[in-house]
Amino acid sequence: MKENAPVYIYDTSGSYSDANVEIDLRKGLPRLRDTWQRQYNIEGGKTQMYWAKKGVITPEMEYVAIRENMNCETMGIETHITPEFVRSEVARGRAVIPANINHPEAEPMIIGRNFMVKINTNIGNSSMSSGIDEEVEKAVWSCKWGGDTLMDLSTGDHIHETREWILRNCPVPVGTVPMYQAMEKVDGEAEKLTWEIFRDTLIEQCEQGVDYFTIHCGIRLKNVHYANERLTGMVSRGGSIISKWCMVHNRESFLYEHFDDICDILAQYDVAVSLGDGLRPGCIYDANDRAQFAELDTMGELVEHAWQKNVQAFIEGPGHVPMQKIGENMERQLDKCHEAPFYTLGPLVTDIAPGYDHITSAIGAAQIGWLGTAMLCYVTPKEHLALPDMEDVRNGVIAYKIAAHAADIAKGYPGACIRDNALSKARYDFRWKDQFNLSLDPERALEYYKTANPVGGKYCTMCGPNFCAMRISHSLKEDNCLTH
Repeated sequence: MKENAPVYIYDTSGSYSDANVEIDLRKGLPRLRDTWQRQYNIEGGKTQMYWAKKGVITPEMEYVAIRENMNCETMGIETHITPEFVRSEVARGRAVIPANINHPEAEPMIIGRNFMVKINTNIGNSSMSSGIDEEVEKAVWSCKWGGDTLMDLSTGDHIHETREWILRNCPVPVGTVPMYQAMEKVDGEAEKLTWEIFRDTLIEQCEQGVDYFTIHCGIRLKNVHYANERLTGMVSRGGSIISKWCMVHNRESFLYEHFDDICDILAQYDVAVSLGDGLRPGCIYDANDRAQFAELDTMGELVEHAWQKNVQAFIEGPGHVPMQKIGENMERQLDKCHEAPFYTLGPLVTDIAPGYDHITSAIGAAQIGWLGTAMLCYVTPKEHLALPDMEDVRNGVIAYKIAAHAADIAKGYPGACIRDNALSKARYDFRWKDQFNLSLDPERALEYYKTANPVGGKYCTMCGPNFCAMRISHSLKEDNCLTH
């Protein structure tokens, strides 16, 4: 029988993909982009957006184009994803390449609706559970299972040390919410926060190598009270913190007032800003309300300020949204935020499945990804219940890889179906090893197969040898050949 042409799968896990290799976290990863940065002297505000506007294709842009086009050339599939196209999308603000000059270990990737849908994974310790070793291990394994970016949401003790270990061992862009560390500096009392404390925290994390920050700059004093109309109020930690500050001081947020200063800092390191949705809906009842959309409109104002400073920016979105309201979110974001990339948590399409919210959210994620969302923030089975462990991270990542890939197929991304077609052919030909290797979680597929198919063969125990439709189909083909 005819074999498949080779299918290439991008893998950021490196030696971590081999369960037999002992991982040396103290050594860290190779500094892939050191020489690229020296070549383009990316410092002093010379960001990826700066060079893109100048018409220059950086090594990062070229790398991204190759990465996005995997398999297309070998399969003879026509694609529009050229280095020049990447440059033009970054220049227009429709795509972001998060790449802090102090995180050269990260392999360049792109977030934009005209590219493959990406997924982010959240990890982080807290004052109640989890430590540095556990969080670093989650980071390493989330890369192995296919996370495209990683957010460290650590609170409590050892925030700086946890982040340092993660950055030096993370081959994907790393994001944080700087407000969490700033809050630790004021012992958790939001009203004691100042611009100076937040500014110093930003610089500290930029120096470490964080690639993008979630900053809740869209909270306005005049809009905070809208949350009082809700069933579940505010569910964003950062949003609730800055809202409390606004109400206590009865003045505009220092994040909003100092947004241009924030951008000046980020531009020095080429750190992207993820405009956080502090008023995102925390239940489907609150979806698409005036609190959510008032903040989204403010984000549209701020993203233009970021672009003027050559700071790459994307917009965060909900949250909890029933399916019939998802389309309105995407349409309004494109309109009000000038086509900046959209980055959504889910959305969860129902609220009645605690313990299964990786499924309720992946349903909404696939739909909003198809409609144009550039990156999806994963949700684990323990959302709303507890900090996820490694198995929860695995389940969340795989659920979202499915959602993102389904969205790529639906939107007709070049070469999106290559892997599906190769796996289908392997399945029809009973090439079990190829079927496992082409799957999103080969180890899980092999584990399930072995539990019921100790010998193997040209059938599976779902049907058995006499009722296997594909085996019968093969015989019909052979009989037809003999007849003719």
